[in-house]
Amino acid sequence: MGPASSGNPAVGGHWSRHYKVSNNIIVTMQNGQLKLRQTEKPDLELLFQFQLDKEANYLAAFTSKDPTDKEAYFEKFTKILNDPTINNQTILVDGIIAGSIAKFEMQGESEITYWIDRTFWGKGIATTALKKFLAIEDARPIFGRVAFDNSGSQKVLEKCGFVKIGTNKGFANARQTEIEEFIYKLT
Repeated sequence: MGPASSGNPAVGGHWSRHYKVSNNIIVTMQNGQLKLRQTEKPDLELLFQFQLDKEANYLAAFTSKDPTDKEAYFEKFTKILNDPTINNQTILVDGIIAGSIAKFEMQGESEITYWIDRTFWGKGIATTALKKFLAIEDARPIFGRVAFDNSGSQKVLEKCGFVKIGTNKGFANARQTEIEEFIYKLT
């Protein structure tokens, strides 16, 4: 899926854009209505496809060892969907799946994660989705971690009130090397 023509963002998180979803079909998003809903098992097929994007994997950095392993992906996310400690939501724009967002627990602390299909980058969707998510997810403090060079995600967290509180180093599967990550916190 890729942009077929440009559109201008409008006030309030609404936008109009045309998306080419096949050689002959163009979907027009008229008002850019963004909604979150509980992730369902059928969503996993498209979400799996999103995470195959090499540029997105590079920016996310801390990904699975083999993002092409569909069986492992479905096994992991089927467990996630059944875990009551994880709030996993699908991001819909005009009814089209644009990504996912979730709160999970790691070492006793709440963490945020999100993945937006590259087709939807640069349109305020991640920021709008995170703001909506934080309105329904009351875990605080909540942490976000982002690769040192992923300025897009850094801006999303900062626009949503997260404050950079430190750094850490870890092995990034997508880059096959250790890199620095920035740690953000929302109280």
